[in-house]
Amino acid sequence: MEISPTALALLGLLLAAWTLGAAIMVLRASAAVRAAEGSRRASKRLGRMVDESPAVPLLVRVDGRIEAPERLASWLGLDRMPGYLSELDAGSYGIETAQLALLDEHVRRAQKTATPFRMVVTPRGTTTSLAVHGHLADPAVSPGGAALVWFFDFSDTQIELAQLRADTARAKSDFAALVGLIEAAPMPMWFRGPDAKLRLVNSAYVDAVGASDADAVVEGQIELIEAADGLTAAQIAEQARTQDRAIERDVTATVGGQRRTFRVSDLPLGKEGVAGYAVDIEDMEEQARAFRAFREAQRSMLDQLSVGVAQFDGRRMLTFANQPFQRIFALPASAMIDPPHFDRFLDLARDAQRVPESRDFPAWRRELGGWFAAGTPAEDAWPLSDGTHLRIVAQPMPDGGLVLVAEDRTEQLALSATRDTLLRTRTATFDSLFESLAVFAPDAKLQLWNRRFVADWGLEADFLDGHPHIETLLGEVKKKLARPEQAKAIGDVVRAATLDRKRKSGRAALADGRTLEFAGVPLPDGNGLLTVLDITDSQKAESALRERNAALEEADAVKTRFLANMSYEFRTPLTSIGGFAELLQSGVAGEISPQGQDYISAILDSVARLGEQIENVLDLSQSEAGLLPLDLVDVELLPFVTGIVRDRETAIGAAGLSLDLRGDKTAGVVKADRRRLGRALGHLLDNAIAATPAGGKILVDLARMKSGARIVVSDNGRGMTQAEAARALDGTKIAPDGKSPERRQGLGLPLARQLIEAHGGRLQLLSEKGAGTTVSVLLP
Repeated sequence: MEISPTALALLGLLLAAWTLGAAIMVLRASAAVRAAEGSRRASKRLGRMVDESPAVPLLVRVDGRIEAPERLASWLGLDRMPGYLSELDAGSYGIETAQLALLDEHVRRAQKTATPFRMVVTPRGTTTSLAVHGHLADPAVSPGGAALVWFFDFSDTQIELAQLRADTARAKSDFAALVGLIEAAPMPMWFRGPDAKLRLVNSAYVDAVGASDADAVVEGQIELIEAADGLTAAQIAEQARTQDRAIERDVTATVGGQRRTFRVSDLPLGKEGVAGYAVDIEDMEEQARAFRAFREAQRSMLDQLSVGVAQFDGRRMLTFANQPFQRIFALPASAMIDPPHFDRFLDLARDAQRVPESRDFPAWRRELGGWFAAGTPAEDAWPLSDGTHLRIVAQPMPDGGLVLVAEDRTEQLALSATRDTLLRTRTATFDSLFESLAVFAPDAKLQLWNRRFVADWGLEADFLDGHPHIETLLGEVKKKLARPEQAKAIGDVVRAATLDRKRKSGRAALADGRTLEFAGVPLPDGNGLLTVLDITDSQKAESALRERNAALEEADAVKTRFLANMSYEFRTPLTSIGGFAELLQSGVAGEISPQGQDYISAILDSVARLGEQIENVLDLSQSEAGLLPLDLVDVELLPFVTGIVRDRETAIGAAGLSLDLRGDKTAGVVKADRRRLGRALGHLLDNAIAATPAGGKILVDLARMKSGARIVVSDNGRGMTQAEAARALDGTKIAPDGKSPERRQGLGLPLARQLIEAHGGRLQLLSEKGAGTTVSVLLP
């Protein structure tokens, strides 16, 4: 059968199409196989990853059936995984009933409300701790509202947590103990954070700053330590933290109202912050200051001694030498700047020829070095080449050092050589004195006496050579006294001088008519000196002088009475003269010519002046005798002084003067005799008018003082020297020979002073030649 070409062509096309389709199908099948293989491997990998993961899933369906890997069964202590959730409680193994019931409840809630949950279960018979996290499963995992529960084995983590809890508890306990220790510490302590702000303070800190509690300190950032050198305490703590080194400093702070010194330490604690504490070293500083002051005072005192003192330390280095020591051994100034060794000191002293000559100086120096190790003090005498004699005392110290004392005894030896000469000189001096002298020891035995003592008491020299006791001596003295009982007074004087160390004196009359005056004087050496003086002649002269003084006092009293009587006697004729002159002036005897009127006025003026002088003399004599009567009344000073000034307006104007009266009613009132106080102030004002040239000025000032009233009368007149002012107050002037007082030169100032003092006041006179005079009256 012959096939047509067309059919063959179609058949070829069909065959080609089928071949192509088959090829496509083979390719697609091959791709599907490869995809399935990839999915299988991915599924196997994911399953392996789940097996290796720290969590195991449990799928719980709505009907309670479960799906989970066998790994979860080993965690729960089961041989295999059961089919239902309720079968996870296998009695001796699996989840405990209560925990399973709680798990079931959480699963049901998650299935119904999609509420996730967390819980912890511990399978029976194991120490495994499983964390359970559950939630509603994704529909792609299990449609129909299944719950997916993940189990995490955190047993190792739980152990670590338990260990951490134990460590935390121990750390808390240690921290509590540390906090308690810090809180109980007597010194202020604090902690600052990285920002250098206070975070923790103890009670001592709170008390030191006077705060209510620690929270108040932290909240207010109350600093105990004040800023120093421009840096606050926080800034210094920041320096300690940034430099990562402790900073210690001594600062002062006010605690309890007192300034005290603290040693403050800031200790960096890495990034945590800075701890600090303050130790009160005020007492230690005070002791150090006291020790330094004591040492300086001791060294200053040693410099005042004439004895040389030096101190060497345990290394045998010179640490101190007072000025006498440096002077004795001619030490250079550099010796105190660069202190030498003991051996070097001896070398320097040898160079200055301040040590004794020695044949073997090194051996001698080594011998002296043994003083440092000696158990007892050593003493040596050093005669020097220049004639100086030194006494050396070496006192070893407990610290291995040495105190060296050098005393220059050259003068003592010289004094010892002249002692006998001085004793002989003293004996000769005693014997040449006019007074009787005797020296008694503290045991009341006679030690020394002079020849005058033997003569005054009429004693035997051989008796005194036995150095008798005072009682034995008084037994002989009694025989010479007019009244033997007076011997006891002599014994009391000696005992007062020797035992009581007091001065005491007395008198004794001898039987031969002489009078002896005796006195006891304590001597610095503990002995007592008895001095006896024959006052027979001086007593007679004293009696004569007393009689003469009594006669002079009687004459002065007669003079006072005479002046008083004469003053009264002068008043009667003066009154008559004044009365008749006034009658003539009034025209009773007829008309008087102008010239007669002038004569009568002159008579009246003279009578007034003479009457005033008589009153002055009478007041002065009565005042000097202490017999001046005063009629004391209340006197208001301002109008009283104003009246005295106005009475002298005419005299002031005639003299060409100006007067300035200062004062007001605050001057007050005084108790005074108006007439006599007015006379005293009038005399002061009259003297100022008389002493001030034309054109001058007079000042009268009234003022109230604390103790009374003050009245000042001042002028710018010719003034007086100090000597002239003193004589003016006494009322005398110097005779032409310049030596003896001649007479009273005026009664004004003396009378004014007497009248002021009679009122209990005081008058002060200040004057300068060419500048004027100021008189101050102070009245109580």
